[in-house]
Amino acid sequence: MESGPKLAQVRKVVTQIPGPKSEALVKRRGEAVSAGLGMAVPVVVERAGGGVIIDVDGNSIIDMGAGIAVVSVGNSATRVVKRVIEQVEAFTHTCFMVAPYEGYIEVSEALNRLTPGSHKKKSALFTSGAEALENAVKIARKFTNRQAVVVFEHGYHGRTNLTMGMTAKNIPYKDGFGPFAPEIYRMPMAYPFRWPGGADACAKDALDTVIHKIEKEIGAKNVACIVIEPIQGEGGFIVPPKGFLPGLVKFSKDNGIVFIADEVQTGFARTGDMFGCDDEGIVPDLITTAKGIAGGLPLAGVTGRAEIMDSVHAGGLGGTYGGSPIACAAALGAIETIEEENLVDRAREQGKIISSALQEMKKKYPIIGDVRGRGAMQALEFVKPGTMEPNTEAQSSIIKYCLQKGVLLLSAGTYGNVIRLLPPLVMPDDLLKEALSILDEAIAKA
Repeated sequence: MESGPKLAQVRKVVTQIPGPKSEALVKRRGEAVSAGLGMAVPVVVERAGGGVIIDVDGNSIIDMGAGIAVVSVGNSATRVVKRVIEQVEAFTHTCFMVAPYEGYIEVSEALNRLTPGSHKKKSALFTSGAEALENAVKIARKFTNRQAVVVFEHGYHGRTNLTMGMTAKNIPYKDGFGPFAPEIYRMPMAYPFRWPGGADACAKDALDTVIHKIEKEIGAKNVACIVIEPIQGEGGFIVPPKGFLPGLVKFSKDNGIVFIADEVQTGFARTGDMFGCDDEGIVPDLITTAKGIAGGLPLAGVTGRAEIMDSVHAGGLGGTYGGSPIACAAALGAIETIEEENLVDRAREQGKIISSALQEMKKKYPIIGDVRGRGAMQALEFVKPGTMEPNTEAQSSIIKYCLQKGVLLLSAGTYGNVIRLLPPLVMPDDLLKEALSILDEAIAKA
């Protein structure tokens, strides 16, 4: 793969993890950096590429997180690096609202082409996923002249004031940071594993339950937008049953509501489709993107129906760094990589390997309550054996064991009991299988 590995694609543990150099730097971090910033793993990175990160102690660690689904094309992917260097040498910034540049236009054209639906679309670029969500809501409110925003339990949409209000989880995202923006209404999520009565009842009842609550508690005519992740990310990779998302789209269309798909984590080949919405062929009115869009540089977008995107007055959208020329160059390199290396197909291949391994683990270990996800976005939910009670101890001990063995895993879930797998899509199969084998070993010990 041209995007691929400049570093040896091997797991190599040469010190205890974290090693002495990492420990020293983490100590410096503690002295210099706000304690409000969390740290998933106490390892300091020196280089990364393909499916590995190399820490300052020389350990080569299998990266099963991809910077939370950001470096799907791999770290320092060839096309991304080449375009970024060319752009930095040309110019680093003008502010698109002051003096525009071609890269922003090209990225917008690519988003309009790639996102679901054949209708006329337009885009606006921003810096982070939260900023994209914030602007999508602004656009929906302006277009509909309504205020209410419908979101879902277990949803995560960001850390700004509005998106904190939209996010479901209190700790660590919201606790002590209120008051939040008003007119946000939270609906039950179609969560098959935890829906009363189980997956069949969820498939049968969830959509009707949500629609009934919107109609009776808010009034459909007051709703500006419904915002949902096609697969919930931070909430624990919750995959709604077939029909739930298409039903919400139809309800939105029938009631003049803007349907917003938050594809910040599911976008850009991650789920085995270019976008999570593609699985059931749904076409959102607006779609928000970030994470996998630019190979690690900060960029986000809102793409949608031209008449909705054009309903905002000139100057109503923007931001000094939104659609930075350097980030746009990176995005063009990342999109080129995804298309030329068929990373949508690659995500499906990885998905088969991951799913097969996780299902085998589920048969063996009663602490695994649920296995779910699509493509290269899959998760395990841990419970106390024979119950639905979240098993947070198992989750944390498994993540710790794997790190000591040279495999980086990420946590997730409202109850702190989910491990999510988000490998770079360019990771070699043997490395992926090795990581899954160590995960199996860790669960056996837990």
